[in-house]
Amino acid sequence: MKRFITFSLVTLFLSSPALAQTPGSRPTRIQEAWQQVYKDNPDLPLENQYVNRETGKVDPNNTLVSRLVRYHYFIKGRPVNYRLDWKYTIADFLGANELMSASTYPGAENLRKNPFESDRAIIQKLNRKQRDALIQSLVNVFTPR
Repeated sequence: MKRFITFSLVTLFLSSPALAQTPGSRPTRIQEAWQQVYKDNPDLPLENQYVNRETGKVDPNNTLVSRLVRYHYFIKGRPVNYRLDWKYTIADFLGANELMSASTYPGAENLRKNPFESDRAIIQKLNRKQRDALIQSLVNVFTPR
């Protein structure tokens, strides 16, 4: 019974788009996090030129960082407020941790062109300082002050 309750709580947590909200804190909704990361890292490519299959229009909110966050949180089920977990995700993109699947990557189903290869190439081109800044921004966004 205890195992079922734990599973139910984890499922509830992972299915909720809001993670933590405190007055005066940075945005903590999955959908809003990418915006703050780009404010912290203005040189990071948006990569938001992909066309939505349903609408036939470019989806400006479907960015590299939004897909990175969705991969980390929804695909891998990793906590968003721990630096080490973000390092694991970046290691996935670098091919140094877990294998990534193009078919389950965010955007594979709803964009005309799957951004998987392009996103991996961009992350791989970042130098260590840029990757560390990206990771720190992601941790800051999801850690209540």
